[in-house]
Amino acid sequence: MSKSIKLRKGLDIRLIGEAKTTKSKLPLPKSVSIKPSDFHSMTPKMVVKEGGKVNAGSTLFYDKYNESIKYASPISGTVKAIVRGAKRRILEVVVESDGQQSYEESTIGKLSDMSADQVKEIILSSGLWPMINQRPIDVVADPKNSPKSIFVSAFSSAPLAPDYNFLLQGMEEEFQTGLDALKMLTSGKVHLTLDAKSTSADMFKNAKGVQINTISGKHPAGNVGTQIHHIDPINKGEFVWTVNAQDVAIMGRYFLTGKFDTTKTIALTGSEISEPQYFETIIGACVSDLLDGKIKTDNVRVISGNVLTGDKIDQDGYLGFYHNEVTVIPEGDQMKFVATEGWMAPGFKRFSNSRTFPTWILPKSKKFRLDTNTNGEERAFVVTGELEKVFPFDILPMQLVKAAITDDIDGMENLGIYEVAPEDFALCEYVCTSKINIQDEIRQGLDLIASECM
Repeated sequence: MSKSIKLRKGLDIRLIGEAKTTKSKLPLPKSVSIKPSDFHSMTPKMVVKEGGKVNAGSTLFYDKYNESIKYASPISGTVKAIVRGAKRRILEVVVESDGQQSYEESTIGKLSDMSADQVKEIILSSGLWPMINQRPIDVVADPKNSPKSIFVSAFSSAPLAPDYNFLLQGMEEEFQTGLDALKMLTSGKVHLTLDAKSTSADMFKNAKGVQINTISGKHPAGNVGTQIHHIDPINKGEFVWTVNAQDVAIMGRYFLTGKFDTTKTIALTGSEISEPQYFETIIGACVSDLLDGKIKTDNVRVISGNVLTGDKIDQDGYLGFYHNEVTVIPEGDQMKFVATEGWMAPGFKRFSNSRTFPTWILPKSKKFRLDTNTNGEERAFVVTGELEKVFPFDILPMQLVKAAITDDIDGMENLGIYEVAPEDFALCEYVCTSKINIQDEIRQGLDLIASECM
């Protein structure tokens, strides 16, 4: 039975630079990068060597501790570099395109004739499995576990988030096929959650074989963790799998064509972009072609993902595996005169969750050009009540973060660590007056739980 959720807590950070609904197709990228760091706690075991030839869908490496999970190249060409860091840790695998895009093709039968084990084996062997994440711990799903349900969010509520209805326009068949495949991986339900305010989600509303839920409210309404908490909460010993909506379509495309075609649409957003819009490219693509001639100023930060949870990259860096947008905002490393732009300034250009600045009286349509400056450094972690205002879980965020900081395993378990992921605390980190890197603390807490309790 579908559910309708209304959130009373959260925060919409209104930024300049939302992508217009126009889409351009980029040429095949000159190179792509698959970064093991995108798959938390995974230790890669290389299959290819530098100079080796690969097709789109060829295995680059697999998980050392779970060899059935393979990570494939999204492009055909030559392995240009295996970049290593300290202690020879693999940082990224760069593949240079041959300009042709040849695929490792497989003959895929009719999905309706397959068993659940056959579907799982196809997803594992094709390199699609890393698209499935697991709660708790927020890592690539373990195929040996049985999820009680699978969640797909049909929208994102993050700042400057892309419009998923536009991203998946014309992909109704691929999306439905992907949902059908996911349905076979669980004995429970596949939950598809829609934005209750959206009036243009016909593709999602017409999805079959899934439970369609609606949720309304401010960010993080679009976070899958928020949806799980209010629809099908996780208890210790239970597992829920999650898949991004675009990745569902990529899975469906593989079952329809037998090709590892990771073509996806991403949004180029941010106040420093001259013409924010959508572009069609592939997973892991180099963003230099995307950004060329489109950045208005020099001193900027390029982010793969959104401003709250994305990764800082160079202007010739690579798109993250799970990211659907690239954001460019001003770098906040400039000195600000105290009386005009500092703490004594009137603050008409500043966005605030509290009423510290007079911008709270401005219309909700007012958008802001914000930079990366945190306006302070880490200090004593004091109780302010700010975290609770933006955290729409029936969980005490301040106490849980403190338990994570102090490695209090019993405290974390009692306070709901199994239900959360770092992204669920991104807004808490934004409003935190103590400037604590809360997402990092929660990540370390989850790692401790994974090693000691699972």
